[in-house]
Amino acid sequence: MELGLVELLRAAWIAGTLPILIASLPCSWLGSFHGVVLGFGRRGKIMQSSAHYKFTVPQRFFSHFYVVAVAWTTLLLLATWMYACRMAPIVSEPFFYSDLGSYLAGRSNIFSFHRSRLISSENKYRIWLSVFLLLLMEVQVLRRLFETVYVFRYSASARMHIFGYLTGLFFYTVAPLTLCCTCAPEVFKFGINEVTEFLVKGRSSMQAIEFHWWNFVNPFSKLGWCQWIGAAIVLWGWIHQHRCHAILGSLREHVGKIDEYVIPRGDWFEIVSSPHYLAEIVIYAGMVFASGGADLTIWLLFGFVVANLVFAAAETHRWYLQKFDNYPSDRVAIIPFIC
Repeated sequence: MELGLVELLRAAWIAGTLPILIASLPCSWLGSFHGVVLGFGRRGKIMQSSAHYKFTVPQRFFSHFYVVAVAWTTLLLLATWMYACRMAPIVSEPFFYSDLGSYLAGRSNIFSFHRSRLISSENKYRIWLSVFLLLLMEVQVLRRLFETVYVFRYSASARMHIFGYLTGLFFYTVAPLTLCCTCAPEVFKFGINEVTEFLVKGRSSMQAIEFHWWNFVNPFSKLGWCQWIGAAIVLWGWIHQHRCHAILGSLREHVGKIDEYVIPRGDWFEIVSSPHYLAEIVIYAGMVFASGGADLTIWLLFGFVVANLVFAAAETHRWYLQKFDNYPSDRVAIIPFIC
């Protein structure tokens, strides 16, 4: 059986999540495996110095993640948006709005294939939902690129494992693709056809593209409450992550040496040790909510984010406890009041 894009993405997320989950199990006989996974994920202050510089890269290479993420997400967003406007325009047809409202409210039956108009409406909704999710991702990766350039001040000695570096590139390549995976093959075919037509027929024979801004934004007004609540959740996490990153970035301004550390305080740092990780989980939870929660592939993306960040936060929390005798005892690693 030929594997499609969705199946490959699901397999990739499962393959990335399972080792982390196994390494997180509280079993003594898994200690060596835990150490291997932890070694791959260590970076910055929690990576031991000098002896572990083999197979590492400077932590400032974090910016590479977001350069790739911005370029790739922007490409997917523009291609999907153009495809949606050209092939799935929202028209003022009474049956479309009633059927779309039924779909968003969960009252439509996806197995009613004889209702061709409803299927057409659902396909349009699916495509425009992908555009909406990519917009949320674009806002996130643009801010992260800005922060890596202007907010963070990485120590010259800060390193990360090459496997962690490759994992970051993998994540920011596959995550945007996951958000539009249900229509990505159609978008790719559309893009290839457009490029081929341009190369064969030339610019003069191409269909003129008329820009009407209302056609680009009007479909978003037809989205349901689920999408806008999800966007609000993303914004909530987005704001707090920026605040926490600003706090971390400012710590370098208040210490005498670049390799010195102080206890971060403010915002969500008052309750957890890694609030920027918590905010990241909130952001992707918002994306799951905005997607409607029916796409298993997006759930698997979220599962990877949670497993990876909880695992990393636990190690960061242990480092803080070992580094500072006066570390606040009421702080937990990442999930407030739990762990």
